[in-house]
Amino acid sequence: MTTAPTIVVHSARIVSGGDEVPDAWVRFEGDRIAGRGLGDAWRDAPAVRSGEAEVTDAAGRRLAPGFIDLHCHGAGGAAFDDGVDAIRTGLAVHRAHGTTRSVCSLVTAPVDVLAERLRAIASVAASDPLVLGAHLEGPFLDQEFRGAHDPSMLRRADDVALDRLLGAADGALRQITIAPEHEGAARAIARLVDAGVAVAVGHTGADFDTALRAFDAGASILTHAFNGMRGIHHRAPGPVVAAMRADHVTLEVIGDGVHVHPDVVRLAFSGAPGRVALVTDAMAATGSSDGTYVLGSLEVEVRDGVARLAEGGAIAGSTLTQDEALRRAVLDSGVPVHEAVAALTVAPASAIGRAGDLGRLDVGFAADAVLLEDDLTVAAVWGAGERVT
Repeated sequence: MTTAPTIVVHSARIVSGGDEVPDAWVRFEGDRIAGRGLGDAWRDAPAVRSGEAEVTDAAGRRLAPGFIDLHCHGAGGAAFDDGVDAIRTGLAVHRAHGTTRSVCSLVTAPVDVLAERLRAIASVAASDPLVLGAHLEGPFLDQEFRGAHDPSMLRRADDVALDRLLGAADGALRQITIAPEHEGAARAIARLVDAGVAVAVGHTGADFDTALRAFDAGASILTHAFNGMRGIHHRAPGPVVAAMRADHVTLEVIGDGVHVHPDVVRLAFSGAPGRVALVTDAMAATGSSDGTYVLGSLEVEVRDGVARLAEGGAIAGSTLTQDEALRRAVLDSGVPVHEAVAALTVAPASAIGRAGDLGRLDVGFAADAVLLEDDLTVAAVWGAGERVT
């Protein structure tokens, strides 16, 4: 990315870190936030006085930190499994909808294939600071709860596979989903946590106790809570309640109105306050049209924006964008705006160890922001100090 200019956004309602502050402003210098304040003090910056700053009047609209998506597979007809050009195509769609930082998710494939795909994501991340790295959603998953993952490619975790994947990622592996009940999972969780990878429990038949042991061992994310796992029963609470109990665990939620009922979304926010991350799990059809697509190696039919496997009918990702997730959380689930914004910013940043520089509109943090209209549609997006849309 080119050197970013000084940018000022003023007269905004800043929604950041769980607060909403009126008549506020922020100033970006390069890829960082250099100033923040109230009223007309923004005019005192040298670049503003000299006329060199790019100034945007928010006119009382909300300004939020840039959204962070921990779990996304593609958009614009392109899947992140398909190489560098496809990654860039998909990211462009999501950035226009307010997602300024993305973890690129890969579906189950043979280890050698996943290694090549990890290298592609790592190469994009090396040149694009808005790409946070990769998420391996498989292949260490449970057969019964596999969802839209090819059953012939699922396998147990072992050191040989982990060596291959960690080596290929070259530090760009941010998150991996594992079913903790299977042979080799406990050892893999310990090794991955030691390597600085956020381990997620998901696509799992684990009961409450097994999930809780995984969280006690260092797993810190629940992959798309309620989906690909046992549900909540009053005598068998399952992994969702285990994640609510373990107060270091972030619960991913796909708030598209299909994966999780709006009232259950509200339940997640109540059960794990400050620890819900609204993710998209978006696949290639996002920002594109209905039709036939391929997710990994499986054929997917998208009808009325809902993606399902052509064989078996399992939900196969979503066509969700994060601005829509925000609107649905607020309008359909009754989540306060500041809490819903935190689930798109603070919570995902914390989940991958970036709470110190991402997810807030504070001095020293990344110059990522989304200007929102009153109806919570996107008016403008900045990423790393540059205007994205």
